[in-house]
Amino acid sequence: MTPPGYFQAMDLARLAREIPIGADFEATFRGMGREALRERQERLFARSLALAWKVPFYRRLWGAQGIEPGDIRGLEDLGRLPTYSKADLMASVEAHPPFGDFHGREAYPPGTAPQMILQTTSGTTGKPQPLIWGPRSREAQNRLLARIYLLQGMRREDVVHSVYGFGMVNGGHYVREAITHWVGATLLSAGTGAETRSAQQVRLMADFGASVIVGFGDYIRRLAEVARAEGLRPGEDIRVRLISGHMGADSLQAISALWGGAQVFDWYGVGDTGAIAAALPGSEGMHLMEDAQFVEILDVDSGAALPDGAPGDLVCTCLYKDDLFPIIRFNTHDVTRILPGDNPLGMPFRRMAGFLGRSDNMVKLRGINVFPQGIGAILQARFPGLTGEYVCLVDHRDGRDEMTVRVEVAGEACAAAMEAVLRERLGVQIAVEPVPPGATAALTQIETRQKPIRLIDRRQG
Repeated sequence: MTPPGYFQAMDLARLAREIPIGADFEATFRGMGREALRERQERLFARSLALAWKVPFYRRLWGAQGIEPGDIRGLEDLGRLPTYSKADLMASVEAHPPFGDFHGREAYPPGTAPQMILQTTSGTTGKPQPLIWGPRSREAQNRLLARIYLLQGMRREDVVHSVYGFGMVNGGHYVREAITHWVGATLLSAGTGAETRSAQQVRLMADFGASVIVGFGDYIRRLAEVARAEGLRPGEDIRVRLISGHMGADSLQAISALWGGAQVFDWYGVGDTGAIAAALPGSEGMHLMEDAQFVEILDVDSGAALPDGAPGDLVCTCLYKDDLFPIIRFNTHDVTRILPGDNPLGMPFRRMAGFLGRSDNMVKLRGINVFPQGIGAILQARFPGLTGEYVCLVDHRDGRDEMTVRVEVAGEACAAAMEAVLRERLGVQIAVEPVPPGATAALTQIETRQKPIRLIDRRQG
């Protein structure tokens, strides 16, 4: 039996029903109640769970807890299953190279498994992790991101400048697929500064009339500085009206001002899961795409479920991944919290606060949990003379751990005033070292990395 090709396997009619975008999304979810959403979630979860029971990784993970098929009847039983993280996936790769035993291709009769689409994580902290999709789940991921772009205001008529990287990492590829397959806009696939020099990027934007930028906030901010250095005025020579990407803890207002008043929207996702949540016009927080992603917020230490408003690890179950690499209770170790209250846009989706930091990058200072990714936003909100670039250095001195924030300052700044703000907001003393613009670039590697380094732990020597 010959397996179906990519386009036959993706099943366009089913994709359109299960991951609606544009006007179909509005018609499907505006006014829908939580009960109707839950019924939709249960149908999709049942398919993903059925595949997962055929995958050696899950049989081993769940069997170690004494869980058998039939014990998990639906999403109400999800908490009985253990969570897992990237470390567990990498252990699987180590034991079963090169793809691990979580891909699920053996669930199909010989020669009939769907085509495997392979990307990897960046590997900046070790060996890259395989990221795997079948055709249907790949295009479902792409449609989820296209949905977000359309809701945020991207249009077919736009010229979109993308600074997401390519190579083996997923970001640049699936952003390109989402925009070209489902939004229909014209794409400038510039990539990172290592792939297309920053000075060349801003010239491309001016020459081709870029109206939208997508990428990581750190580098988008850097491009505005480069444009001015090249004699190009954001808002005039480069008329960007919309910016969408991973802003993290960056100030959206500051990035907007750098680009002549463009609208700036954040969205959140990880390489394994694809898009999970996004900021939308007319409301606060980030709307969880709960028709495709089932999200739990768990206590960082105990793993217990947390009430709305309490920060914890985001754990995701991908309801749409039922052809290859099912994802059930993946702990991202990204910290966020659920915002209380009804959805102000009339949708059944909950909202989250956005990315608050990494629990595995958390630094404990005198009993206080400090997330380095949040420090830049705290300082920028109070001190307008900062460039937005910073790096946190942790050392062990005189018997205790100490943190110093090296922060770039365009004009004058008072280290004592910044230290006082951090002490007020975080409840612990953190030293601040002002440095001139560009002085942290070698440490953060902002020109070459999609996600600049914000924490350097020097306690191990």
